Amino acid sequence: MDNQSALITALDYFSYALAAIVIALTAAPVLPLSFWPVRIGDFPRIQIALAGTLSVALLLIFSTPLSFFDLTAAAFATVAVIYQVHAILPYTPLYPKEVEPARSRADSQTIRILISNVLVENDRTDRLLAAVDEADPDVILLAETDEKWISRIQKLKKSHPHAVERPQDNAYGMAMYSRLELVGTEVKFIVEKDVPSIHTGVRMPSGEVIRFYGVHPRPPVPSETGESTERDAELVLVGKLVREKGVPAIIAGDMNDVAWSRTTKLFQKISGMLDPRKGRGMYNSFHTEYPFLRFPLDHIFHSPHFRLVELRRLDSIGSDHFPILAVLSLENGAEKEQEQPEPETEDIKEANQKVREAERKNDTKLDGESNVNDD
Repeated sequence: MDNQSALITALDYFSYALAAIVIALTAAPVLPLSFWPVRIGDFPRIQIALAGTLSVALLLIFSTPLSFFDLTAAAFATVAVIYQVHAILPYTPLYPKEVEPARSRADSQTIRILISNVLVENDRTDRLLAAVDEADPDVILLAETDEKWISRIQKLKKSHPHAVERPQDNAYGMAMYSRLELVGTEVKFIVEKDVPSIHTGVRMPSGEVIRFYGVHPRPPVPSETGESTERDAELVLVGKLVREKGVPAIIAGDMNDVAWSRTTKLFQKISGMLDPRKGRGMYNSFHTEYPFLRFPLDHIFHSPHFRLVELRRLDSIGSDHFPILAVLSLENGAEKEQEQPEPETEDIKEANQKVREAERKNDTKLDGESNVNDD
């Protein structure tokens, strides 16, 4: 075999292997399983689509003459690519906007929200403070704050005096700073005893109180739980709280899940929350250092009572996550004109099953209202 033939053969085998990986990563997340090898396929849909396109091109170019096996592999890889494109299409400008542009930008009805996973090992607190100065948010939600971070950002209380601080050294500390009054604030441990979430009312300048939920569940990776059970249950339970209260609400934070995953879609249906990214862009927030491996992990969802003024990704603050800024307008009648996601019977069953799985795993009863921290 000459060198050229050997190269073609090697590319042929490579294209088979690449197609097999693409097909497996596409098919696995369809399964209602929480294990990380299954759930990991939710994340790199863009990358999987590109890899699938490459595998099809290699199969068609270097497999000559084309065999039945070549055509079958190319066909399945093509279906996988179409599926991946269909999944990410809503997060491009080619898709209709789920949230309408704001019709009113009255200061009394507008809320500016900055969220950032600061990365507990990151010591560039100056970059976060500079981002706050530039973005001028009303509400700041931070994840991965430990005692060091809290001590170095105390100056935020001068401009944002209403504060909730829960420093922890396990990368699940949270902090919230607001220049708007916070009402009935609670730090809750909905699923896990060392993973807090912030539940509070926020009094808008108009006097109306909206609900705000800051969350940061564990990711389904081997270094953590290795499963998405706890993450999924927390999102479902918070979603249920929002639906039950039926008032203007915002859920924000590093949810350790991508916008297009099965769980996020379920969360939207259970909560009735809208995603301002749909029809606008992906706003990939993680990872700052690897442009080819970036996913939208940091989210700001809201009820249909709001329309969107602005949404953008901010510059890096030295963390592995980019901060995200959203400016929302609370407008009369918006909830009647924007379609709210609704769960079907199967969605409710799946949501309840996720909660039961977390209850069995953690040997506790979960209802979303319990485990309040009174510190």
